Amino acid sequence: MASLLLAVIYLIFISLGLPDSLLGSGWPVMQKVFDVPSSYAGYVAMTISFMTIISALVSPRLIRRFHTKYIVIVSIALTVLGLLGFSVSGSYWLLILFAVPYGLGAGAIDASVNHYVADHYPSSVMNFLHCFYGVGAMISPYIMSLALRSARWNEGYRWTAYIQVGILLVCVLSLPLWKKNEAQAEEADKESAGIGETLKVPGVVLTLIAFFAYCSGEGTCFLWVPSYFAGTRPYLSDQTVASFGSLIFGGLMLGRVISGFVSDRLGDRLLIRIGIAVELAGIVMVLLPVQSYIVAAIGFVVIGTGMGPVYPSIQHMAPGNFGRRHSAAVIGLQMASAYIGCTFMPTVFGYIQQAAGIGIMPFYLLIFALLNIGLLEIAYRRLVPA
Repeated sequence: MASLLLAVIYLIFISLGLPDSLLGSGWPVMQKVFDVPSSYAGYVAMTISFMTIISALVSPRLIRRFHTKYIVIVSIALTVLGLLGFSVSGSYWLLILFAVPYGLGAGAIDASVNHYVADHYPSSVMNFLHCFYGVGAMISPYIMSLALRSARWNEGYRWTAYIQVGILLVCVLSLPLWKKNEAQAEEADKESAGIGETLKVPGVVLTLIAFFAYCSGEGTCFLWVPSYFAGTRPYLSDQTVASFGSLIFGGLMLGRVISGFVSDRLGDRLLIRIGIAVELAGIVMVLLPVQSYIVAAIGFVVIGTGMGPVYPSIQHMAPGNFGRRHSAAVIGLQMASAYIGCTFMPTVFGYIQQAAGIGIMPFYLLIFALLNIGLLEIAYRRLVPA
């Protein structure tokens, strides 16, 4: 029964990743259909992110009132509504409208399931969990690509919605599997603290800023790595440059798989320290004055590998660092910090690189890596034993 529930939880995180790559994959065609500037993808993405931030912030209250399994079911239903809405949208502004349930569903799933796993499972499960998010994010571009070849962009969203409906049905059928931890979880969740009280706990704010710093670097890599190679290695073909968008993502997957096997022995704090040390080594590789693109490409894979364990490990530490009473609020706040960093700081870098050149990117990443580890180490020293 326990292994079946874990399989369902992994499936839930595949469902969380599925919608995230559709907009980027389909937008070049969608832009032409809607006859809007290419930059208008940003407004849709920011609406989704804004609603995700809101749902992450209200997740502690939801967790206090409802069991995780019900939050998951309602949240997946909201994402299905958003995906189907996108599939029938005949105008750009309908995308903005349906981005609301699209984003609300994602934030609630992310915060509630991370909280549940942090409370009931070891660190290895948290790392593997985030690998399965990557599986979902990797599948959806292929779905959109198939839709564009054989039908229209709308079908990419519709087919993904159908997959989500299948996952939703599995979640409904799996409701009895949650009973083992249900009584214990409900008792703890009813006593959980709110956001205002949690922000006063020593170390929480520092951890949130550190999480913001991590996600700022990660989000910048997701958006700007191909542009970095286009600007610093102009001899590369467009196809080669485009393929480099997968470097960080592949590194993240590798880092989380490795972490899943060693995290229970090393512990979250040591794993984060090793991860950021590996990330710094990757940044140094990118900075090496070598004209060949191979060293820089390997460097970005190393950066992603180092980043891999940081996100799940910080979240898994929440109950141990701040106590179960505050863990739901801490994880909800962390999710909000994550989405703020991923949403806004890559855009900030866009303005910086216009003035200073795309070659400044490794230094930008270096600032956030050092901020991340520095704030975490300070936070550890201020923690009150839970």
